[in-house]
Amino acid sequence: MPDTRSEPVLPSYGSSSLAELVPSLLAALGAAAGSPDWRNPLRIRPAGRVCLLLVDGLGAEQLAAHPADAPFLTSLRGTADPLTAGFPSSTPVSLSTLGTGAPPGAHGVLGVRFEAAHGELLDAISWTTHRGGKPVDQREALPPERVQPLDTALATAAGAGVDVRVVSARAFEGSGLTRAALRGGQYRGVHALGDLAAELIAALHDPGPVFCYGYHAHLDLLGHVYGPGSLPWRLELNIVDRVAALVAEALPPDGLLAVTSDHGMVTVAARERVDADSDDALRAGVRLLGGDPRARHVYAEPGAAADVLAAWSERLGRRAWVRSGEQAISEGWFGPVQSPAARGRIGDVVVAMRGAAAVTRTRAEPLLSTLEGQHGSLTAAEQHIPLLLARG
Repeated sequence: MPDTRSEPVLPSYGSSSLAELVPSLLAALGAAAGSPDWRNPLRIRPAGRVCLLLVDGLGAEQLAAHPADAPFLTSLRGTADPLTAGFPSSTPVSLSTLGTGAPPGAHGVLGVRFEAAHGELLDAISWTTHRGGKPVDQREALPPERVQPLDTALATAAGAGVDVRVVSARAFEGSGLTRAALRGGQYRGVHALGDLAAELIAALHDPGPVFCYGYHAHLDLLGHVYGPGSLPWRLELNIVDRVAALVAEALPPDGLLAVTSDHGMVTVAARERVDADSDDALRAGVRLLGGDPRARHVYAEPGAAADVLAAWSERLGRRAWVRSGEQAISEGWFGPVQSPAARGRIGDVVVAMRGAAAVTRTRAEPLLSTLEGQHGSLTAAEQHIPLLLARG
């Protein structure tokens, strides 16, 4: 059932959010090596080799609802408490949070699309802007290391002598998002689940201390196309479950496998889609519209912010939590906002959708607007992500 509670699920920054995961795993790794210098808010016990597998789009609620499709992962429920993803609960935001060990307000990657240069929206997945209907690569004009300037936890660990590896699709090597979120480790490009598992197993059997991060994208893809809980999604979950079991079976005595995600997902009802490209109330006074269908940054024309806030609040009603940018910051949606650059990327109005609703853009985002599964908001289905631990 869609989450229709009156208050949003706020991320637990500083205690049990995605930002605390890698520092805690590195603390466990350091403790095993006799140098526990990292903070460990999740209280993870020492291990000499650590593998973190992130399954894109696997929320804690979705896993709990499909135990027969993921028997191994289900057997690990209860080994650690679930985490919260952060806001927006979208892949570029969450991967940056994971890689830096910092909340979005600190690292500055604040949505799927946000204003990183005046008058243009940066697509943080492709690291492009759009001009004349065509994507323009921005890795030179907007270097990822400048947009996201924090040192990553991976780079810090590598500098301390940890063998750090990032195992993900070959296509993502050198991408803007990889450079922003995951710089610092050796990149191992893979083609499919078989060589992903092989790379993780090989890393776990090399001399420690080893920290290996693996990423799988296709469960999220099928959730978008068919909806979470659909038959294709469930079959993919079963395959992922078997891969995780294979890695766990190969753990050495001092090895630790941690499985998590970047967000959950909801199925968006057609009747709950509001098209901002054709809705006069949502267009008035809007200079740029960023984010994604479940989490929007609304950038107002000069002097129009109050009117835009009122219009969006009235038009969306109980379909959304609508806040001014300052109110969203003060309520802790992004965690502490630590730079003027980050503050400038947050909309004058910030919108988090409730239930199964979405604000689509059928002209500007034609493919995204048609997808069955969506995420990004502050519902329990999107915020709560699993943390599952297996030891050798």
